[in-house]
Amino acid sequence: WIYLNLSWTNFIDGLFLLINGLLLWSNISQFNILDNAYSSIDAFFTLSPLLFLLFIPAISMRTFSEEYNTGTIETLITKPITTYEIIASKFLAILTLITLSIIPTFLYVISIYFLGETVGNLDLAGIFGSYIGLFMLSSIFASIGVFASSLSNNQIIAFILAIIISTVFYFGFDLLSKIQALESINFLLQEIGISYHYNIMSKGLLKLSDIVYFISVSFIFIKLSELVIVNKR
Repeated sequence: WIYLNLSWTNFIDGLFLLINGLLLWSNISQFNILDNAYSSIDAFFTLSPLLFLLFIPAISMRTFSEEYNTGTIETLITKPITTYEIIASKFLAILTLITLSIIPTFLYVISIYFLGETVGNLDLAGIFGSYIGLFMLSSIFASIGVFASSLSNNQIIAFILAIIISTVFYFGFDLLSKIQALESINFLLQEIGISYHYNIMSKGLLKLSDIVYFISVSFIFIKLSELVIVNKR
């Protein structure tokens, strides 16, 4: 069972890197880095959240759905650890897998660093901030994936729920803020959404309020997962 799970997550990670590589380094998409007029990796930070909307739910959909189907959830919750610790450990495991899939993309930065007309003409500080933003974004998607998996013993349903919730948080509030009838609270709606905070961090601007937002939303979904499992218990 562990081998199958590792094989699945390795496949997802490999697929993420393959699609990223094809879209960023070939002529088949508008994200092609080599067509840029200047040395920049902005396309990567624009594309990755869209791919994570699919890949992170695919990794996390088995988190609790598999436990429900195999009956191991009963054994798990009788262990001398709290429900919160169980959920947090699964969340951190998913986040670790996502981090491992992000690390190889440092090669993109190294390549652009040397491929530019002027070697080293790259905003490394901004790129570092953008990677932190991508990691924070991943933490929310991972917590949503864990929550969705705790709701159902069907992996496909958990997968779809995670995509829907993640999409709503990433795009939904931003779209709502553009509705004329909600003009009076449009800024508040933007701040609730993920994209507002991620776009700031993807520019390399690190603000404490944005970091607190990502940590808070991740924590909320982890606590919601705990409530679901406690109620099932």
